[in-house]
Amino acid sequence: MYEQHYGFAGRPFQLTPDPQFYFESTSHRKAMSYLGYGMSQGEGFIVITGEVGAGKSTLVAHLMERIDPAALSVAQIVTSALDGEEIVHVVAQAFGLAVEGHDKATALGQIERFLQDEARAGRRCLLVVDECQNLDLTALEELRMLSNFQLGSHPLLQSLLLGQPEFRRMLAHHPGLEQLRQRIIASHHLEALDAGEIEFYVKHRLGQVGWNGYPAFETGLMGALYRHTDGIPRRVNQVMNRLLLLGAIEDSGELTLGMLDDVMIEMAADQSRGAAEEPEAAPAPAVDSAPVAAAPSVSPIPAAEFAQLLAERDARTAELEAAISELQAAGTGQSGQDGAKLSPAEAEAAEARLSAAMARIEARLEEQERSFRHVLTMLIEWLEEDPSREAA
Repeated sequence: MYEQHYGFAGRPFQLTPDPQFYFESTSHRKAMSYLGYGMSQGEGFIVITGEVGAGKSTLVAHLMERIDPAALSVAQIVTSALDGEEIVHVVAQAFGLAVEGHDKATALGQIERFLQDEARAGRRCLLVVDECQNLDLTALEELRMLSNFQLGSHPLLQSLLLGQPEFRRMLAHHPGLEQLRQRIIASHHLEALDAGEIEFYVKHRLGQVGWNGYPAFETGLMGALYRHTDGIPRRVNQVMNRLLLLGAIEDSGELTLGMLDDVMIEMAADQSRGAAEEPEAAPAPAVDSAPVAAAPSVSPIPAAEFAQLLAERDARTAELEAAISELQAAGTGQSGQDGAKLSPAEAEAAEARLSAAMARIEARLEEQERSFRHVLTMLIEWLEEDPSREAA
């Protein structure tokens, strides 16, 4: 919705990794340097870690745009809690190998033959493994064993391991990973954006979709955005999406600090509601030796919640009407029932009643507006979740 309102060519703050929006922060620049050095070695492991939403996947997407597919064959996998046997089959699938049955030895044999064929054709092989903190120790050991494949003295496989901070700690301290540690040739921890980078990041992404200064930003907004998000790119994207949507709803040409506060209150309320309503986790199904990624679920429209919010809106409307009646009564109270002028004390008391009624009306109007805006935001986000609802 907001991209049409502001005349953007696309959505600048989508959450899925897109190399078009790659922003080279200081930490990302260092990461690319380590990646360049590590890949020039053509062997062992390169490790990139970072907080959730720090931009690891976007970094890899940017890297994939720069490689020559004629010189490098790349397989990418996002891991779940896989053990040693499962990871071997997943790697084979990632390289496009059809393994009959679920025999580990057969899968290893096919992987080795594939790597040798690629080497003879003059191509190196890179395995990118994301979310490595989920891997079983036996799976990490299997990845190390795969790095042993050689053609003569030529290593056949290099691996890029991506993970959250706990994966970095595990690599550094677990006694069972000493041999893998010795194979790491480059490592970097991806830091969040710093306070000075966040404005450049926001304007860079907006610039990719044709932003020309509309909407504008109130002075101090970028500093407040940094404080609310800690500079984590995915959090920045989430907040900016909501902020632009609110700006479009209010037909505002400027994004303000007050609007940011409203967005943060709504997001905190959404999280609290989600935590309160989260059902008990169902038992995990047995994992087959050739796992299949689950299809993303689409949340149904929260009809009950909409009904509740609309009922609250109606109740506030009734309160507002009562307050207006009270205000009218307070206004007519400036004179007596017979039209005689009130004494100074009576006039002062009537004025106090009038001020109190006005304050209550303003507070109720603000609550009414916030509730309506929240319902509208939820409805728009639900419509935009699925392209089939776009016409609506």
